[in-house]
Amino acid sequence: MPDDIYRTIINDDKNGFYENLSEYLSVLGNPTRLRILKLVENNPKDIREISNEIETSSENTKKHLDKLLKIGIIKKEAGMGKPTSKGIHAVWKYSAIPGGLELIARNIGNFCNMEIKNPEMADRLLEIRKMVDKEMSADMPVLVILGGDDDGKVFLIKKDKVRIGRYDPSAKGLFDEEYDIVLNDEYRAVTRVSKPHAVIFKENNDWRILDTESSGGTFLNNKDIGKSHRISLSDGDMIDLGKGEGSASFIFHLKNSKNPE
Repeated sequence: MPDDIYRTIINDDKNGFYENLSEYLSVLGNPTRLRILKLVENNPKDIREISNEIETSSENTKKHLDKLLKIGIIKKEAGMGKPTSKGIHAVWKYSAIPGGLELIARNIGNFCNMEIKNPEMADRLLEIRKMVDKEMSADMPVLVILGGDDDGKVFLIKKDKVRIGRYDPSAKGLFDEEYDIVLNDEYRAVTRVSKPHAVIFKENNDWRILDTESSGGTFLNNKDIGKSHRISLSDGDMIDLGKGEGSASFIFHLKNSKNPE
């Protein structure tokens, strides 16, 4: 069976696809804008704070922000600036939309799964993908879920230790909703995150996975890793939480993994 059987072929622009894609890539294809996204990912900042960080004028900073606002990756809300000799003034605070970085990674991945018949656009897309991988993620691993309601969803592993499990509304505060990987109830073979089912963590510059005595088990490349064993992960590994109906399958992607020469 051909590897590209599931690729979507895009060979015309009747619906304005290429025009919109070109605009989207032109926004992300600027390293300064990617830096801005990283700056406002967790902490809203005003134009002055951002311009100081990226070392450019407020006017240029606003142009970059307007581009990011146009494609819906950031938002702005009224806030208060830092106190000055003239008092405290209202300012616009800019921040990444919830899941904005994950959305970028997912969109770029989806575009790369299309067989785009515009050679210049295809080359540009690969160029942007490399830039996004480098600027947005560094050595940050990624889990991509396969199947179910969240098929194709990208989870960035933003901390050195992240829990994975099914949502638990009764356990607010026992897990980190911003950083832990939380699945919906469709994946019922997965233990609730407050327990959790498994943990991915960094140890001695090596990424590992640990099954925390889940009922359904954790499988790495179809092999049961057992209970409480710290198993090393490599780029491209397949992770299954449970087996059969209600299980969750992921591809582990380590973006800076070094290929043998």
